[in-house]
Parts: sequence; structure tokens; C-alpha cells
Amino acid sequence: MREASVERSTLETAIELQLNLDGSGEADLETGLPFLEHMLTLWCRHGFFDLWIRAKGDLEVDAHHLVEDIGLCLGRALYSALGDKSGIRRYGFSAVPMDDALVFGVVDLSGRPFLHYEMALPPGPVGTMDQELFEEFWRAFVNEGRLNLHLKMIHGRNKHHLIEASYKAVGRALNEACAGLEGLRGPLSTKGRLE
Repeated sequence: MREASVERSTLETAIELQLNLDGSGEADLETGLPFLEHMLTLWCRHGFFDLWIRAKGDLEVDAHHLVEDIGLCLGRALYSALGDKSGIRRYGFSAVPMDDALVFGVVDLSGRPFLHYEMALPPGPVGTMDQELFEEFWRAFVNEGRLNLHLKMIHGRNKHHLIEASYKAVGRALNEACAGLEGLRGPLSTKGRLE
């Protein structure tokens, strides 16, 4: 089983997280951020990942610190759970429609962090969250997970649909990238390593 546990404690947040890449899509989350929990539950379901989080933060200030630190912890757990990445597909792609929305998610588990975030959301919050927090979440996730992620909104009007499609797309793309590739020995790189 490819699993990892991460703990992070600062003056702003306290987070415990467990991730299983070979799960059944189950999420058990307590973060104080219902909309983010909804999105991560979708990410788990569509990626077939199991995720457990207990997190507290200075939400009286705003949600920024907690959202970013959850992204950091999830990225660290992904990187740890993947080990040396031997035998995995490395790349994954998903296009997810949701009513009016269509979003592409593309990942490369290259070991080199890069985020391209092209989500031109209509103005205003999504649920109770400021929409710029989603980009902050993915940037933290990418930096600590050491992966290349491209998220692109093709079209759509409803912010909830667009953000939901993005989390589903990343979950599905990561599921593909983390899957085994028959006949592959070692990492899928001419360098002989992915880090």
C-alpha cells in the first residue's frame, strides 16, 4: 500500500493528515472549511484515494493559512506515498464536464513543481471561500508534491460547477498518473529517476 502520514503545527494551523493512494475513494475530513471538505471528498472519490484530515486554523483571521497548509500537507503526503515512482505512468489527463462547466486537468509526476492555473471564475466567493484560495491550495500542493499541474477552464459560468470540475479533474488525472504501467521497470524517465 502506498500510504503516508503528515503532521504540521504552526502558530496559525495544526494539521494531521493520512493519505492512501490505493484506496477506495473514502474521505474523513474535519477542517472547519465545509466547501473545501466537499471538494476534497470529490477529489478522493474520483481519484480512488483515501484521505483522513483533522485540521484547525486561525479562521477568525480568514481561511488562507489553513487552506494553504492543507495543500502543503497533502502534497507532502503524495510525494512520500509515491516513493521512487518506479513503474508508474507518470502522466495523467482528465477532462471533466459538469453542466455548464468544462475543465481540463493534466499532471506530470516529474519531481519538478510547476502550476499553470487558468480558471477565470466569475467574481465573488464560492460558498464561504474566497476564490483565490483555490489557486493557493493547488500551488502549495504542487510545490510540496513536486509535480507539474495544469488546470484549465475551457468554459462555464457557475463557480461551484467550475471548482468542482477542477477537483474531479485533478483527482482523475492523478489516479491515471499514479497507476502502474505494465512492463515498466523503474521510473518512466531516460534519466533513471523522477525527483
